[in-house]
Amino acid sequence: MTTGRVAVIASLAGLLIAASPAAAEKKYGPGVTDTEIRIGQTMPYSGPNSAYGTYGKAQLAFFRMLNEHGGINGRKITLLSLDDGYSPPRTVEQIRKLVEQEQVLMIFSSFGTPTNAAIVKYLNAKKVPHLFVTSGGAEFADAKLFPWTMGWRVNYVSEGRVYGNYLRRTRPDARIAVLYQHDDVGRDYLRGLREGLGERAQQMIVAEASYEITDPTVDSQVISLRASGADTFFHFGSPKPTAQAIRKIWDIGWRPLQFVSNPSASVATVMKPAGLERSVGIISGAYLKDPTDSHWQTDPGYKEWLAFMKQYYPDGDTEDLYNVYAYGTAATLVQVLKQCGDDLTRENVLRQAESLKNLELPVLLPGIRVNTGPQDHSPVEQMQLQRFDGKQWALFGEIISP
Repeated sequence: MTTGRVAVIASLAGLLIAASPAAAEKKYGPGVTDTEIRIGQTMPYSGPNSAYGTYGKAQLAFFRMLNEHGGINGRKITLLSLDDGYSPPRTVEQIRKLVEQEQVLMIFSSFGTPTNAAIVKYLNAKKVPHLFVTSGGAEFADAKLFPWTMGWRVNYVSEGRVYGNYLRRTRPDARIAVLYQHDDVGRDYLRGLREGLGERAQQMIVAEASYEITDPTVDSQVISLRASGADTFFHFGSPKPTAQAIRKIWDIGWRPLQFVSNPSASVATVMKPAGLERSVGIISGAYLKDPTDSHWQTDPGYKEWLAFMKQYYPDGDTEDLYNVYAYGTAATLVQVLKQCGDDLTRENVLRQAESLKNLELPVLLPGIRVNTGPQDHSPVEQMQLQRFDGKQWALFGEIISP
């Protein structure tokens, strides 16, 4: 048996320890039998954001690993992961199929802000758990507005607030230019940045420009923002336009202090395409262990994740942070289902998702833990700042709770 396989099995033993439920009446919701739990999701396996499809592939691999070792309480997890092409109308179609035809117990970690926005009212009306949404949209963490929906990562407003607070403390005279995606993602980040800057926001933000996800380039926006005289630049959007902006800023000889949003802080999908030398000094926020950071090479949690990747998702990029994220969300769901025991109704799934206390995950930064409650639908709420050194991200400062 290889060392990697031992690490994965040991980890699963930890996840599933004491998983056998006490003797009690079995209560099942849709998609549950004595041997199976069916869950569903949509992912952009095609379309403009197909790079994010690795989330779903890694999660499928995780549950394949889990099932090989007995599943949860003797039940195998069947994840039905359907392609929506990052098209909200198609997302609606696929989610209806999962709920009404496939009779899944829940929707798990579906990707995208506009795509989840298109289904959130439907799922809440149907009282279907809509858990660990792969988006930082603030609305998905609003327990009062959408009680059956729960995010996972630090939401975009909170992340933007972290950057604003940092600049207000360290560079109160900064002149800020913001390039943001023209959708709820970009607007949430911009809102958070303004909140973090506080009363200085109007004075410090000297220029803003937006783009559509379908725009071929963002070159014209970068050029217009440079003309503002800004010395600080924010990228609030998807990986491809972020990489384009970093490259264009360098090529036109502009050297502002740059910030990128956490989802676009991937070395594999942003820094390398932009050019590593062009990316030196960029700042972002983190809550996961970055697989490109040599600091984690001997870390047990990183080694566990790497062993999983090599054995169960060998085609996946081990430098891609998205695959780390996927592992974290899947491990969180394992804890929820473990707590459910034999009461696998939709109501109890939600109740257990709202009862996570100081859950430590192997892929979260030290000191960051998962906590939820009936009015707290933001499982991960802490971050630490990091700076890119041309090869990898280097953490600095303390753990921050926005």
